[in-house]
Formats: sequence, C-alpha cells, structure tokens
Amino acid sequence: MDSTEESTQQRSEEVFAQLQRKALSYFLHQCNPANGLVADKNQPGSPASIAVQGMAFSIYAIASECGAIERSEAIKRTLTALRFFQSSTQNTGRDATGYRGFYYHFLDIESGKRTWKSELSTIDTAILMAGIISAMNYFNRDSAEEREIRELANFLYSRVEWDWACNGEETPSHGWTPEGKFRRYRWDTNYSEAHILYILALGSPTYPIKRAGYEKWLTTFNLQTIYDIQYLHAGPLFIHQMSHLWIDFQGIQDSFNRNVGIDYFENSRRATYVQREYGRRNPKKFEHYSQYGWGLTASDGPGPAVLTVKGRRRVFYDYRARGVPKGPDDGTVSPWAVVASLPFAPEIVTETVTHMFRKMDENGLSVSGFGASYNLTFPHSSQQALTRTQSVISPGEVPSSYDGWLSPWIFGLNEGPMFMMIENHRSGLLWNLMKQDHYMRNGLMAAGFEGGWLADP
Repeated sequence: MDSTEESTQQRSEEVFAQLQRKALSYFLHQCNPANGLVADKNQPGSPASIAVQGMAFSIYAIASECGAIERSEAIKRTLTALRFFQSSTQNTGRDATGYRGFYYHFLDIESGKRTWKSELSTIDTAILMAGIISAMNYFNRDSAEEREIRELANFLYSRVEWDWACNGEETPSHGWTPEGKFRRYRWDTNYSEAHILYILALGSPTYPIKRAGYEKWLTTFNLQTIYDIQYLHAGPLFIHQMSHLWIDFQGIQDSFNRNVGIDYFENSRRATYVQREYGRRNPKKFEHYSQYGWGLTASDGPGPAVLTVKGRRRVFYDYRARGVPKGPDDGTVSPWAVVASLPFAPEIVTETVTHMFRKMDENGLSVSGFGASYNLTFPHSSQQALTRTQSVISPGEVPSSYDGWLSPWIFGLNEGPMFMMIENHRSGLLWNLMKQDHYMRNGLMAAGFEGGWLADP
C-alpha cells in the first residue's frame, strides 16, 4: 500500500469512527433515563420508537465491548428498558403499551403509553426483539444484573404471540389496533424487510408460526434485471439492510436462494450497485446525483411542495419511502443509507462516504455529521424550507452559501443502522452475537436455511 492509499484508508476509518461516535451520542442523549425509552428523533416532543429501542439494545452491547461506554453503564441502560417493557401494561386498552407480547409502534417517551393512535406493529416488535436477543447473548456473565437481563429477555421474547398475529391465516398481519383490529395488509407479498419478523416468529419456543407462511411469501419473489444487474428488487435501500443488521446472510440459503443461486447478502450487494448506477445516470437530472451522490431510502424530505426550479416543475415530498429506479424520487439523498450498505459493497460505499463527507466539510456542515437527508435541488430560499427549519436550525448551523435543503432532525432509525453496520463490517461483532443464539438459529433452520455458518456446531 503506497502513502496515498494509506492516507485515504486512514481518512475513511476516521470518517466511520466519527459517524459511530455521533450515532452513539444520539442513543445516549435522546433517552429517558427513568424508563430507558429512546426517542424516534431529536425533535422536541418526539415519542419513542420501539424499532429504535431494538437498535439501542444492540448498540449498548457493541459500545460496551468496544470500550465506548462502561459495561456497567450498558447494563444499567439495558436493564432499565427491559424492566419497563416487562412491567408495562399489556391489554386491549387504547393507551396500553402493548398486547399479547407485541408493542405499539410509537410510545409516549414519558409515560410509555401508546401514542399517535399507532398500531401494534409486528415488524417493529420483531426489530425490538432482535435487539433484546442481542443483549441476552452479550450479557453472559454470572452476575445478578446480567442474569436478570437474560431472564427478562427470554420472558419478553417468549411472550410474543406470533401465531395470533396471523389472525387465522398463514402469514402475519402488518399490525393491529384497538379501534380497527387487524390491518388488512400482510407480510405475504414481494421482497421486503420481513425476514427478521419471519425468522423470529418461526424460532419462537412458545407461539411459533408455521413454515407454510414463509414459503408462501417466497413464492412472490421475482428476480429483475436493472442496469444489467439481476437481483430481488426493492426500491428503498432500507429494505436491503434492516434484517441484515442482525443476521449475516452470507453463505446461508433458503429454498429461494438455492433455486436462483445467490444468497440475500449478495442480493443486497447488487442492490447497492443499482443505487450507485442510478445516481450516476441521474435520469431526472437532480443536483448532486452522481457515482458519489446516491442513497435513496425511507427518509425525511423538504416537502410537501410543488415548485418550479430552473424552469422545471418539481414535486417535493416530506417523509417518504424513496427508491430506484421507479421512485418516488424528488432529489433527496440519505447518506446514512449509503453507510448502512458498507458490509455489502465496501469498495463503493467507502469512496462515496468520504466524498460526501468532504462536500459537507466544504459547506461547513461536517460538525453535524451526515444528518438524516439532504436535497440540493430544493432551493434554500424557498418559503417551505424556511418554515421547516427556522425553529430548529440557527443561522450559523446552515451557512447561507449552502444551496439546498438539509433535514433539521436526527432520526434514531438512521443513526442505528450506521453504527451497527460499520461494526458488522469492521468486526462482525453483532452478527457473531446472533450466530450464538439458539432462537435465531432455530428460526433460520425452520425457514429452511442451510449451509454456511449454520453448518457449524
């Protein structure tokens, strides 16, 4: 390695280390110490998100192992949250915390009760349980506190009535509310982030679902060829990342994988390359899209607004699941989603991230890390931009020379995947924790996965 390559590698390592520090800071400071709940975003009054909470459990374990926080601090934070979930109200009340082991998508961060009339979410409960299981496997010492962590984690996972969520059919519903009961949509159509849900539901020691539901879901999978790359298509990057936060799919295959000849890890690698190629081609001619300007996923945005920009009518969205190549796309890029693809394609993610970070430096924005998303096509001077940012960004934070929109909020669902996937790439720490878990292994084997690390005793 010559001096230039060594300098570039060192710079990229510094960038990823900085991103991890900022992500950890979010989870340490956007947390209610009384109940352990972590906010969905740093906007004042934001509720807690149970998916963010799942990430928090894993992040505390990783941070402890890496020496970023003391093990005693990680134990305290983990126990506080686990005790809350164990003791919180589980019934059909409209302001309960959960029901039948599931939890509402959003909880009031102070009281822990359901908020925003949110649904009892099957996918978000699965993400919560994945984090809880990672904590159960990390805190393995023979102390009273670590034994309690393991006991509470076992109790919470075993209490989830996954079979109930199928509502008499083979596949899980998206959710349930006291007002409308089960949602009509199910996790049974097209490739999605639902692997973590199916695997945990199949591996349950108490209320497992049947394999037939998983196999039914697989029958809806179809490979597509986009930009001469064949893969299981899903437009937003988060779909190709979420289950991979906890599960290393390298070398393990289910019946679909065996039929098509690639595993889900390879599929996510190809999806990452499709995203970069879309940025390079830039079919809608947005500002900053290039081989170093890409990353479309579920994210905040500058809209809703319809504006004429440089003589062209543009439609801008607020929070929306953006994707490629069919959209929706309004020019909003999410750098965190690029970072979360690091294990899949480090050769293109590293160069893209260092390029983005350099651009942030040039605009005086590196102090803010990456933020949630940005849009350089949206005019900074527009009234909509001023309305959305004036209450939370001081004039000194976004320089007047910055021609575009930058999300005013930091989201836990963005920070968590960055932190976790940087570590998975660097050390495989979280993946290795989950490989030790018998529930996870049982779920994978019940889904028909074979080979790779599953063949190890």
